Amino acid sequence: MANITAALVNELRKRTGVGMMDCKKALVECDGDMDKAIDYLREKGQKLAAKRADRDASEGAVLAAVNQDKTFAAVIMMNCETDFVAKNEDFVAFSRSILEAAVASKVKTLEEVMALTIEGKSVETMIIEQVAKIGEKITLTHYLPVEAVATYAYIHPGNRMASVVGMSKTGYDDEGKEMAMQVIAGRPVALTKDTVPAEVIEREMEVYRGQVREEGKPENMVEKIAEGKLNKFFKESTLLSQEYTREAKVSVEEHLKKIDKDLTVTAFQRLELGE
Repeated sequence: MANITAALVNELRKRTGVGMMDCKKALVECDGDMDKAIDYLREKGQKLAAKRADRDASEGAVLAAVNQDKTFAAVIMMNCETDFVAKNEDFVAFSRSILEAAVASKVKTLEEVMALTIEGKSVETMIIEQVAKIGEKITLTHYLPVEAVATYAYIHPGNRMASVVGMSKTGYDDEGKEMAMQVIAGRPVALTKDTVPAEVIEREMEVYRGQVREEGKPENMVEKIAEGKLNKFFKESTLLSQEYTREAKVSVEEHLKKIDKDLTVTAFQRLELGE
């Protein structure tokens, strides 16, 4: 049997991030062979991931990042089981490393992120290794990108909400950052009323029709009143039409036009833990 020294255990720990006791056990099982011990820990991570597949992973980190030339940005949600892990610096750094690699490569979909190779490993493999290291279910659940002339990102303190926006012109960094914050505060469902998904409109109309009927209004007035409520929804819940948070009675679109008549938001994405 190989002599499993503290130095050998520490080296495996540095290479994998797994706890000392698990590293020692892996080296004992693999007779001191470092490469085999790494494979052993990876296999253990796969088994643990399968065992915890039905666990609820509702905690996590929501992060946003912009690529180097500021033309591509994305927001990501990495879920875990507990708030303790969600706040762990290593977990947040791990999530950020995947996001930064994705935006650097201008990856467009979650599936492409999972297949992305970072330092010789796929993201899918990296997540399995993190499961072995942390001992919790970890899942990359959302990845939403934006590509534009200029992009900006905002992460709300606590890593539970984040947003990215695309702007029509460069040179307006302050305004871009403010728009990313507006997306968090205003919770818009779309950029304009013309881009609100049909299913959202129908769902809102059903709610409004029900409200009008409960108020006892005549049936021939239900649709018209419901449409009025829908127009209010468009004004409050679409980014360019809603009130700018820093200037009362001024819409986001009006605020931007006062700065530059050609300045506008062209796209946005927003994620919030628990939504």
